[in-house]
Amino acid sequence: MYRLTCRRGFLKSSLVFATTLFSSHNALAKVFDGRPRPEARISLHNLKSDERFTVTYRNEQGVYDSEALKALNWALRCPTTNETTQMDLRVIEYLHRLDLALGGGHEFQIISGYRSPTYNLHLRSESHGVAKHSFHMKGKAIDLAIAGIGLDHLRRVARNLSPGGVGFYPKAGFIHMDSGPFRSW
Repeated sequence: MYRLTCRRGFLKSSLVFATTLFSSHNALAKVFDGRPRPEARISLHNLKSDERFTVTYRNEQGVYDSEALKALNWALRCPTTNETTQMDLRVIEYLHRLDLALGGGHEFQIISGYRSPTYNLHLRSESHGVAKHSFHMKGKAIDLAIAGIGLDHLRRVARNLSPGGVGFYPKAGFIHMDSGPFRSW
């Protein structure tokens, strides 16, 4: 009896795991409009670490590559603690859509991706413009620029894509994009 119960439990667990895995990959491939997306590549230059990453994070069938996503999480890590988080795929897809809307093949200059709570608190102590509950601490925001593309144009294109928030910081030299509710400032 014990073996049958364990075997049944194992089979049920395996079925649930396989279903969840298949569903999550399928759901992830349909982040924005319900349609699978073809291969996607993104290039980042982390200005704090001076590291460059070019990653194909979604294959031709629209399936996400978990190792590529880990590399993106590392590229967008907290600059002071080196902590990583699982970046929201919607913000990654937002970057990819922005690149395509600008003609494709751009390298994003990353000013800030994930921020640990400690680092965010430190930034808040230095500037009144840092949110207490920043989307950066949730892996849902990126501050960026693209060499050769004016910030005002970058902001307009990002706002036209409109899946989340877009902030404009011309004096600091970047725009903010997040996967929160649509708003702009």
